[in-house]
Amino acid sequence: MSKKYNVFGIGNALVDIVTEVNDKFLEDHKIEKGLMTLVEEDDQIRISNAIDMEASNMQCGGSAANSIIAVSQFGGSSYYSCKVANDELGNFYQKDLKSNGVDSNLDHQELQKGITGKCLVMTSDDASRTMNTFLGITTNYSKEEITDSELLNSEYLYIEGYLVTSENGQEAMKYAKKLAEDNGVKTALTFSDPSMVKYFKEPMQDVVGSGVDLLFCNEEEAMLYTGKESLKEAQEALKKVAKKFVITRSEKGALVFDGEAFIEIAPYKV
Repeated sequence: MSKKYNVFGIGNALVDIVTEVNDKFLEDHKIEKGLMTLVEEDDQIRISNAIDMEASNMQCGGSAANSIIAVSQFGGSSYYSCKVANDELGNFYQKDLKSNGVDSNLDHQELQKGITGKCLVMTSDDASRTMNTFLGITTNYSKEEITDSELLNSEYLYIEGYLVTSENGQEAMKYAKKLAEDNGVKTALTFSDPSMVKYFKEPMQDVVGSGVDLLFCNEEEAMLYTGKESLKEAQEALKKVAKKFVITRSEKGALVFDGEAFIEIAPYKV
């Protein structure tokens, strides 16, 4: 029997505010270039006030949300389990998910009071991306946001690594993964960011457990997680972690292990 969804995702819900800045702007505001930094709302408002918000683009985001929307845009069916507040940005997020063809728990859950998370995405002239993130209510994401019936009606569960930073997030990751494994739903995980593997290695190992069906990571994350000094050693060690995996390699493209062989994917010059 075919499933209702190709992919069921769990992760943070952040409204992305995408804007263009120059290096001097980042220096003046003491923002570390090319990284994702968690900030308080006051800091985010201060930086936003210095930006031409009229020329900025707003869309629903979050690591897993972007992947789930991509599934829909590629013609697949997807569901996103997330948490937003009953405010202007929360209502925007819900509508934007819907307009991208993604079903979610927000369609049938009453939104709580609070502040919806947002991410200021600053693109500089060299196409480098610097992010300032205020998590807001998504900090409290828990297994309560997971719609069991829709997860069981999916081919894949896709887990965002960023959830590992809170105990309730870790609990949600493990709960969803066990539910999927017990009911024949394949599991996929993204490490999300090297800092998630570096500073939350033990909880991440707890989530991975006996392994996943599909893993997404970059070179640094692969080496940090496996404790290996080279990509060659790390890619061999990852065979014990995931049945299949993808290692992204920036300008070198990507390396895919399809369960039998390694396939190199060339980068696309832009």
